[in-house]
Amino acid sequence: METSTVDPWHALADPTRREVFARVARGQGSVTEIARDLPVSRPAVSQHLRVLLDARLVDVRRQGRERLYQPRLSGLDGLRRELDSYWNQTLSTFKDVAEQAYEPTAAPPEGAP
Repeated sequence: METSTVDPWHALADPTRREVFARVARGQGSVTEIARDLPVSRPAVSQHLRVLLDARLVDVRRQGRERLYQPRLSGLDGLRRELDSYWNQTLSTFKDVAEQAYEPTAAPPEGAP
């Protein structure tokens, strides 16, 4: 089984790489298409794509002479599971804090709205 050599969190830590990934996520494309209007060179985009490949966030396939990059369908699964666990823990902690801080008030007098 192939293992990832780059932590996906590390791969997406760079803002330019996140933009490259966002462009790939919108649809497959060549380095030239992905690099269009980015403030970095095509070789730099190729290097960013290499990191994303190593992190298993994108895949590449040949079509004629071009290499087309596309999002890896399972690429974000691990990140999503981690974020879900953080979110679930945060909600659980919030619930615990709210329950500990709760002080019941006296019952309202009868007939009060």
